[in-house]
This record gives sequence, C-alpha cells and structure tokens, in this order.
Amino acid sequence: MSSNRQSVKPPALRPGDTVGVIAPASNVKRDDLDAGCEALRHAGYRPVYFDSILEQDLYFAGSIERRVRELEEMFTRDDVKAVVCARGGYGANYLLNQIDLRKIKAHPKIFVGYSDLTALMTYFTDAAGLVTFHGPMVAKDWSHAEGVDLASWQAALCSAIPWDVALNAEVKGLVEGEVEGTLYGGCLSILVASLGTPYQIKTAGTILFLEDLAAKPYQIDRMLMQLKLAGLFDNVKGIVFGEMLDCMQTANQGYTLEEVVTRIVGDLGIPVAYGVRSGHVTGGNITLPLGVKTSLSVRQTSVRLGILESAVELK
Repeated sequence: MSSNRQSVKPPALRPGDTVGVIAPASNVKRDDLDAGCEALRHAGYRPVYFDSILEQDLYFAGSIERRVRELEEMFTRDDVKAVVCARGGYGANYLLNQIDLRKIKAHPKIFVGYSDLTALMTYFTDAAGLVTFHGPMVAKDWSHAEGVDLASWQAALCSAIPWDVALNAEVKGLVEGEVEGTLYGGCLSILVASLGTPYQIKTAGTILFLEDLAAKPYQIDRMLMQLKLAGLFDNVKGIVFGEMLDCMQTANQGYTLEEVVTRIVGDLGIPVAYGVRSGHVTGGNITLPLGVKTSLSVRQTSVRLGILESAVELK
C-alpha cells in the first residue's frame, strides 16, 4: 500500500437504501439488534438480516459456514447497498481463508465495523483494494442514544466531497508535524495478531489509526513495540490513536497512556495525535474511511484530520 494507491470505492449510501446487517464474529443479543435496527430505520435506512444471525456456537454467531455465507450473500445481493456489522467480539479471523474474495471484488459495497472486524477490513483493503469504514455497529453504537456521530457517517458514506473530520475536543497532539498518506488501521490487538500470517497488515505510506479497549498500558506498550520491532512503523507517515477506552492499569497509576505511547513512537519523526473517538468509544462514534488519501496536521494547540478524496462513488 502506498499513499498514491488507487482504491476501489463503493457506491454511496442514499436515503431509503437497504442496509445488510451481519454478525461475522461473536453472537448477538436480540434486544440490541432490534434497537440498532430501529435506529437505522429512524435514520432513513431499511435494515435487513437473515434469521440465522442469532445463532450461537460457543461464543461465535453460529458456524464458520453460516458466517461466511451471510457475508457473501449480503455482498452479492443487488438490493443491499451497504453491509454493517452487528458487533465485534471475536471470530472474524476464522473467515479469512474461507471467503471467496472474488465475490467481494465483483460487488464492492460499503462495509462498516471495528474491533474484531479489523481483520476483515484490512483484508478487504489490502487484497481487494476496497475502501472500508471504521465506524458504528448495529447492536453496539446504533442501539444506544448518542452512540453514532451522524455527521461523519454521512460525510464518509453518503457524500463524494472531501471533508475534514470534526474531531472531538479531547483530541491532542503528541508529536508535531504535517503529512499526507492513506488512512488505514483499526483495533491494535487485531492488527498485531495479523503479524506472521498471510494476512499481515501493510502499513507503508499510511496514516495509521490505532485504537483498543481495556488493554493495560504495558500491553499497549508490548503491542506497539512488536509493531516497531517488526518494522511496521518504518514507512508510516503519521499515527492517530483512538480514545483508548479503559486502557489503564489503575485509576491512580501515576502515568498516562499518552506518555507510554510517546516513548515508543515519539522518535519516529512523524506526527502523532491521540484521542480520536472512533471504534471503542464513550459515545458519538466517528466514521473513518480506510483506504483513502488523508492529511494529518498536528500542532501544539490543534489537530486536523482531512479526508482528501471521496470514499464513495455517486452513481
């Protein structure tokens, strides 16, 4: 991947469009699914899902075969204009060597998720060139009041105009600089889990977005060091950290996670920002398009993240 790579952009989402809801990882609770679908309807979309979405096999949303079939059918259905994951959890990695990637390439669509779905999103971006979307999931963010940042959802999925991400007030700069690159990344622990596999992430030329949930600072340290020692930061243009929700040792630990990550990535000579509310967040989940040209400007008093090209095609 490089900053001048040509990406495959899916058709834009329009009011009244059908949104396919899938569960490629952990099992889903009916109440959360219903609440999220109702919110999607209120936002002007028509959510659909297969009854099998509620199946359970251990902690998975049914068998591998069921989850692969569900994903592929939602991509190949003509009436479905976007595929949005119900939740993450664990299990998307089981699908990687089972999916018929030809079906994804032949029917490029909006694909939205985060957390464990990082495995599928980076695979689709790296192997198929598909722009994917790190954003709110149906049985998680859509199912709660104020769970979705609608402005970024609409800018990313519905518009062909470049835009600046309206960052939450808590975002801060850790290392100054100004760069352009391809936005890429997701859940840190899932990205690290790809190392040494045929699905290893491709970070060269990227503005790397990293976020996680409830990982202790030393665990974040260890994962970042693994990426660093593996050379995955060598050609990265910039780094943007998420909210890093509940990533602490104790309430009075005496140091900040910002200090921990700066010690590891602060010597890379690239800008680093911290606190963007996308993925595992307290609320107002921001949708970030992955696989598009992006600018990052980090100054002492301000951070700017600009999406330099549309993430979708108006057809």
